[in-house]
Amino acid sequence: MNTQRQDGFSLIELLIVVAIIGIIAAIAIPNLLASKRAANEGSAIATARTLTSAEATFAATNGTGAYGNLGALNGQGLVDATLASGSKSGYTFVATPAASAAPVVYSYLTTATPQSVGTVTATGTRKFASDATGVIYYVAAADTTPMASATGSAIGN
Repeated sequence: MNTQRQDGFSLIELLIVVAIIGIIAAIAIPNLLASKRAANEGSAIATARTLTSAEATFAATNGTGAYGNLGALNGQGLVDATLASGSKSGYTFVATPAASAAPVVYSYLTTATPQSVGTVTATGTRKFASDATGVIYYVAAADTTPMASATGSAIGN
């Protein structure tokens, strides 16, 4: 008598397992992407605070009261090379120093803009800006154009 036993899973059982894994992935992936956007925004806020401190230190130690761009801040060792490149954690950072006519009043504007908005893989949902007041402002990010001024809703310090 020849009795062979075949162990294993049937095709139906395998299809059910694949369907369950697909359902779990459909639930988990959007939450993962939302968590990543929130982490990117948290990093952008922390970096804006770092830039505010770096600008104040640069103005005080430079001796002239002037502020600096990312390259100048990096040259003084106030920000790292990653931030000096202008790109970090899904955001683009810009530091723009300015000076008015006599009597000379120095100012600056730092901005943080998501590199991608409005898609499933958006890197952030808000833009951030700060100036010499040290207050960080945000607006909803409809595009990847940097903020033109430090206005909007203030982030609580």
